[in-house]
Amino acid sequence: QGQLVESGGGLVQAGGSLRLSCAASGRTFSSAAMGWFRQAPGKEREFVAAIRWTNGNTYYADSVKGRFIISRDNAKNTVYLQMNKLKPEDTALYYCAAASGYIGSVYATKDPYNYWGQGTQVTVSS
Repeated sequence: QGQLVESGGGLVQAGGSLRLSCAASGRTFSSAAMGWFRQAPGKEREFVAAIRWTNGNTYYADSVKGRFIISRDNAKNTVYLQMNKLKPEDTALYYCAAASGYIGSVYATKDPYNYWGQGTQVTVSS
């Protein structure tokens, strides 16, 4: 079994920054990619960013491109999401996800991800 544990959420003013962390253990070690998703109240869970473990290629939703940065530390089996210039519309529960055994090339949907964390709340005040 794999496990993902997120941390780093909190309350921040608009324009501020937060860094989320996702520690992976178990079978998630062999994941093709790690991703961050978010879900605001009453809305669908949406893709935020993803990174491939092997070559480090990154993918971003248009809404966060230029503000968020996803990175990984292979030695610590940890993925980070640096969030800058935060906006009130970034307020959501943020989930870390792992795509284990996936051999496709599309990472911006929920389909490839078969391990999910419990989520960490990010609230941006105006």
